[in-house]
Amino acid sequence: MGSKVKELYKTLCQSEWNATVTGVLVAFFSVMIMAWWRPWGAVGAVRNWGDWIMYGITSLSGSSSGVFSYYGQAPKSILQDSGSVIGIGFIAGAFISACLGKDFAFRIPPYREMVKAVIAGTFMGVGSALAGGCNVGGMYNAIGNLAANGFTMWIGLVAGVLVGLKMLYMEMEYITWGDGGSATIELPGPLTYLLGVAGIVGIFWGAYSFAGHTENGYMATLSGVILIAAALGYAMQRGRWCMVQGFREPHMTGDCTLAKSVALSILIVAIGAAVLKYSVPLRSGGVAVLDPANYVRGTFGWGSVVGGFIFGLGAMLAGGCGSGTLWRVGEGQVKLMMVVPFFAISNSIMTAWFKANDFEGKGVLGSKVYLPDVMGYGGTLFFIAAIMMIWYLVVTWNEETNKLIVPM
Repeated sequence: MGSKVKELYKTLCQSEWNATVTGVLVAFFSVMIMAWWRPWGAVGAVRNWGDWIMYGITSLSGSSSGVFSYYGQAPKSILQDSGSVIGIGFIAGAFISACLGKDFAFRIPPYREMVKAVIAGTFMGVGSALAGGCNVGGMYNAIGNLAANGFTMWIGLVAGVLVGLKMLYMEMEYITWGDGGSATIELPGPLTYLLGVAGIVGIFWGAYSFAGHTENGYMATLSGVILIAAALGYAMQRGRWCMVQGFREPHMTGDCTLAKSVALSILIVAIGAAVLKYSVPLRSGGVAVLDPANYVRGTFGWGSVVGGFIFGLGAMLAGGCGSGTLWRVGEGQVKLMMVVPFFAISNSIMTAWFKANDFEGKGVLGSKVYLPDVMGYGGTLFFIAAIMMIWYLVVTWNEETNKLIVPM
């Protein structure tokens, strides 16, 4: 029995999970969190944290004109904002996975990577504001929630990743500055395990605390949100599952493993969303289980294409997409820890500017298109399935022929 327990622990906590299995789990937890309350995302958390940073700067400087007027009032608490709670749970889940799997360490990057982190975070913040979300809310969950803007961001993302890949090759060939300064700080094994256990206790304590707000349905609902977000973070760290890598690898090495996993995952989420949104089932009290308008943004047009391009370029410089950045923070990657505040501040400022001028409401960034309104739920699912199948066939063909490899 002892050997079987060790085998199970190794499978759940130490081995790298199969990419396809991880993609299915990510889709499963994505549908679960939608059924519980709302779709998950990365940029909602990052923006709330950026709002708090800007609120602090505004309060200290005393400036209240222009875009800074947006920060005249304190944002919602990081423990009350649903996006922030998702982000905290997600990072905690990745941290638990990294500690239990002996992956956690503070990895300090070379000097050049620190400079790239600042640029990358800024690009990711601006791009996600234009597109109405990062790779999760703007693409993965947008397509999964049957929104047309997810497809246009996808186009921009792929283009940004390809340009970023070419820039990476040029950097490797021509730039030597800033190669030094890297270091890895590992914690003692027993302490790492202890931190992992503490993370588990912390997550369940947080969920229990939220559930105790019986007089406040909103706060009580956050109990499930933080648990499911932690499960997502755990699964993605354990499977090394990064969506931008799924776009990059087919053109860099020809490997299409993650690309196929992402395609399957999106299709599963779309089916789950269609089931939840069709006829909009209601909770007791007449409250909709899931708002059909979730992640259907008025960016179907140049906003999501350009935003996706800028975000994809930033993600390549960062070495992680929106969700990939957060789970890498959970395993101690210092470069990604540096990316987050610049991602947060730039997204907060851009979003404040857009809201102040109502760019999305005026249709400046594009239009809002909910695909079932155009082709019905059956037609929408058939369309998404067809696109994912085409993607699957193209990357599989490329894996054998290397026709789409970007040369160095």
